[in-house]
Amino acid sequence: MLMTAILGALLAVSLILLAYIYVGYPLLLRRLAREQGSQASPVPIGEPPLTMSMVIVACNERLTLPGKLVSVLNSTVGENLIEILIGSDGSTDGTPDVVRELDDPRVQVIEFATRRGKPAVLNDLVPLCRGELVVFADARQSFHPETLEKLRSRFADPRVGVVSGDLVLTSSGSSSSSAEGVGFYWKYEKWIRRQESHYRGVPGATGACYAARRELLRPLPPNTLLDDVVIPMQVVEQGYRCCFESGAEIYDRASETPRQEAIRKRRTIAGAAQLIRNHPQWLLPWRNPLWFEYVSHKLLRLASPVLLAIALIANAALIDIPALRVLFSMQICGYIAAGVGWMYQRAGRRSTCFGPCLMFLTMNLTTMLALWDAWRDRYQVTWARSDSSRLT
Repeated sequence: MLMTAILGALLAVSLILLAYIYVGYPLLLRRLAREQGSQASPVPIGEPPLTMSMVIVACNERLTLPGKLVSVLNSTVGENLIEILIGSDGSTDGTPDVVRELDDPRVQVIEFATRRGKPAVLNDLVPLCRGELVVFADARQSFHPETLEKLRSRFADPRVGVVSGDLVLTSSGSSSSSAEGVGFYWKYEKWIRRQESHYRGVPGATGACYAARRELLRPLPPNTLLDDVVIPMQVVEQGYRCCFESGAEIYDRASETPRQEAIRKRRTIAGAAQLIRNHPQWLLPWRNPLWFEYVSHKLLRLASPVLLAIALIANAALIDIPALRVLFSMQICGYIAAGVGWMYQRAGRRSTCFGPCLMFLTMNLTTMLALWDAWRDRYQVTWARSDSSRLT
């Protein structure tokens, strides 16, 4: 009898927490955002900063960088983008040479002979920036012509310290159940970020493109995996807001296979676990202005695979109870749906129904592997080409 009560409590707690992580938090946030919007006072609007610097860390990006830079140089922000600093992090494919071929005085290449990783290169590049805003971008994604202007305009609010761009995933043309799941997840993720932005702020930015006030930037710990979380949170600590700008679009392709997505996500989740070790002060509500969002959005998801396992095992142990037998059947159906999504993927077919189920299971399996990496302190600061784009 006691064991039944314990198992029932474990089942209830795990299901309640899972419901909060994936449904409750977004809905509560939506309500808070609406209330905040109705009570918000007018913001004094001044002139936005006039100058912008962009920094890009690249390693062996000879094929991707020229197209990326052309899209940036064609921006409507024009001459207000005063410089683009390219940190070549131990490139061996001639990346600096193809960048110089663009022959634009705003584009500068700083070569580093030894590959050290993105945080170390950023720590060297940011102090060289002359713009009032620093735009952080990856080497791969292309920009909409109005992206930089959209980012810049948000800084007319003096309370804003960081503005995140909007990564738009496009299809490569092939049918992929995994790509369908990634697209569904990313739309869900961006909806949450919009609500956070309307409420108090976003505990992180889109790594492909975000901008920050230069005077607020601080050096990164050299082993940082998620600069797009650490930099915004360092600014938030100083009393400024991090906003999401849905009009500042950047374009990239969705992962076409579960393996591609797992490689990318494993690094991202390991980075989220690393935040606890490197920045324990953010776990304290009086030290973190976005404590509620940070814990609910970034940290509780790390517990999701454990909660799923507890729910399945406890439910299986209580299967003699008729109501819980139905619940167990529903759980099994969810895992079967993920398996069907995997078979669609193997057959090279796209599934709107089963793709998200496959994505959900893959993400949680990857979370377990990432936590194992974090537990063993296996942090890889340098990145591989397959995971250089992050949806964090």
